[in-house]
Amino acid sequence: MRDGVDEDKRDTLRRFAAFGAASPLVSLGDGGDGHADPDPPTSETREAIAGYLATTPGAHFSKLRDDLLLGTGEAQHHLRKLADDGVVTSRRDGDYRRFFPAGRFTPFEQRALGYLRRETPRGMLVTLLRAPDSTGADLAEALDVSAATVSAAAGDLAAAGLLSREDGYAVERPETVLTLVVAFADSFGPRAIELAAAADEYVRYTG
Repeated sequence: MRDGVDEDKRDTLRRFAAFGAASPLVSLGDGGDGHADPDPPTSETREAIAGYLATTPGAHFSKLRDDLLLGTGEAQHHLRKLADDGVVTSRRDGDYRRFFPAGRFTPFEQRALGYLRRETPRGMLVTLLRAPDSTGADLAEALDVSAATVSAAAGDLAAAGLLSREDGYAVERPETVLTLVVAFADSFGPRAIELAAAADEYVRYTG
């Protein structure tokens, strides 16, 4: 059983390392001092983390650790090294610390990605992108949550600068949020994938 778990981990790391190795952001083939990494599996783990964040930006620590089948200490060690080398950056988001490829996203985009990784806020943003006239009641029905849940999430989104509540609900900078949803739809689930598939219908948000 142990060998099976280890083989699953190796396959997972190799798959995401392929994204990391192809990333134009940084070369991870050395230890940051121009010398070859004496521990190729270590390099592969860091490439896997970089590749994972290239496809799942805004993931919090526990999700990254679990999706890559890493131990807590192992994930902490490599993330710290990648941060020291300027490969990844992170920001606090409530109870979570979310990680991003360094230098790739603006603060607004980082906030948006963080909320897009939360189920109810993501559902609200995606629904409002598709149907901008949706009311709080519409959102509650579409997401199968209570009106109080929608109201609380709307307050969080407004505080983060992602939602206006001046005249109903409206996504702030919708073209940017739509671009993020489309770019990383596969990591956001079915609603986002459906929106991405029909993105050309929402050209009024682009520019």
